[in-house]
Amino acid sequence: MTERKKQQILIVDDVPANIQLLGNSLIDSNNLTITFATNGKSALESISKKQPDLILMDIIMPEMNGYELCKILKDDSKTMHIPIMFITAKSEDEDEYYGFNLGAVDYITKPFNPKLVRARVENQLRLKRKTDLLEKLSSIDGLTEIHNRRRFDETLSVEWARARRNQTFISLILIDIDYFKQYNDHYGHAEGDRCLQKVAQALNSSVKRPADFVARYGGEEFVVILPDTDLESALFMANKLRESITQQEIPHKGSLVSANVSISLGVATTVPQSDEKRDIIVETADKYLYEAKTSGRNQVKGASI
Repeated sequence: MTERKKQQILIVDDVPANIQLLGNSLIDSNNLTITFATNGKSALESISKKQPDLILMDIIMPEMNGYELCKILKDDSKTMHIPIMFITAKSEDEDEYYGFNLGAVDYITKPFNPKLVRARVENQLRLKRKTDLLEKLSSIDGLTEIHNRRRFDETLSVEWARARRNQTFISLILIDIDYFKQYNDHYGHAEGDRCLQKVAQALNSSVKRPADFVARYGGEEFVVILPDTDLESALFMANKLRESITQQEIPHKGSLVSANVSISLGVATTVPQSDEKRDIIVETADKYLYEAKTSGRNQVKGASI
């Protein structure tokens, strides 16, 4: 059985004694790391470096109170999913209602019972683990076990925005397995599924940089996002990917271009100027994928936009 990854709690309170009291009430938990911040600004800095699994937050703090910090986190798509528990001396029903309305998952008034806090924290962490697992499963293609089309759309949006902001290159590679219908017709759909799995893993293993991204685009098509990559480097990577499939030596008697499974690839590279034109890189890669297929398959075509 694999060891469960440690979860992290961030305690935000301007009174060190309160932080110590909360920390001591949770210290017995095994798979738990506790960090702290004494004001809203340092909390935001900590969260930007590493997102916690749960935030325990006081409301009454100088400069930026807990409500304001909660609103900032819930208004940001990158942090809106972090559960927040208010632990505060403000005990009026209206205060509690306001906290829940901002998006908090729990509201505990001081003085608190340490055992009760620990139980409620453990419940929230359990829910967070399940939510994270569901989120991971929703972004993975069930057959090939690499990223799916939904995750591709999300990643392209993020990387496009980053490239536009930094005025750097972004490249996209669209990939199609040559004569895959004939492969299914000859070997059957069960072997076709195994072929897709082998191709997916070969592509995924060939992309080494942490920021590079491989997904199943649909059917027998795959897609690769290469941030900060110019056309020359993208074409080099595309040929490396093509060669990685050749090296698998998967027999394909229905192919008209090779004795083994091969792929055709279309490449597009640009420096984004507008968020509205994000789809152009996909359309251009698709255009050159079509050109690679009509030019004989088992090859790479591409250009800058």
